[in-house]
Amino acid sequence: MSAFVYYGCCSSGFQNDRLAGLIPMFLQTCEPYFTYLETTARNNHALHPPLPIYICTQLLQFSQQLCSRLEQLVLMYASFSIISIEENDPASISHFFTGQFKIDNMKLSIFRYCCPTPFLASANTGLYKRMRWNVEREDEGEVESNINADFYYLCCEDVFEEAEADGDDTSTESESRVTRLWSIGQWNQTYPDPDTDDITDWVLCSVPCAQYKQLLCLGNEEPSYCTATDWLLGALLSEETHGTLVSET
Repeated sequence: MSAFVYYGCCSSGFQNDRLAGLIPMFLQTCEPYFTYLETTARNNHALHPPLPIYICTQLLQFSQQLCSRLEQLVLMYASFSIISIEENDPASISHFFTGQFKIDNMKLSIFRYCCPTPFLASANTGLYKRMRWNVEREDEGEVESNINADFYYLCCEDVFEEAEADGDDTSTESESRVTRLWSIGQWNQTYPDPDTDDITDWVLCSVPCAQYKQLLCLGNEEPSYCTATDWLLGALLSEETHGTLVSET
């Protein structure tokens, strides 16, 4: 990867448009490695006994390192204006695929945003997404199987907190500070109506609208991308066991 970075930055013969085309190809080349690492580390297949915990931990750490290096690579090229990471740009690289695995009847696909990105492209909600999980569940019916897809996000939000007053401070004005809070939540689409059979709204809608349903509050520290997946997976498995998805607000 270091050779790729050096050659991309130092070779004057490369044109920016050619580099902009090579970067997505390079990210796509890494996708099978992410899937292998995630699938092997999180395997729960009855015919394939799970690996020792220390090996699974090492595999996920390697996946984390690969994700961080690719993120740095994309941000570096974006700083030279070779590519765009703005989500509203159709040619941008705002996020990339970081693996896929299946547990029971659920298949999770993981995506990493290169930087905090507005939750909605059409409105400023103060909420920024850092990761996305596409969760597909297979419901086996009597005639055929149905696949239902849900979308979950790792998001951050800057909130104002009043600072604790000092006993010697005689000022009447309360000071405040900005704290960044991290959470995992679900995409609840409001428009177009996901249950409607009329495709007119879908054709006319340029950007779907949705609400963020917070499920887990993770505190002030940004979790690693592997740890965030662990948190979501635990919540989803709890839902499968108890029938409800625990919500912490």
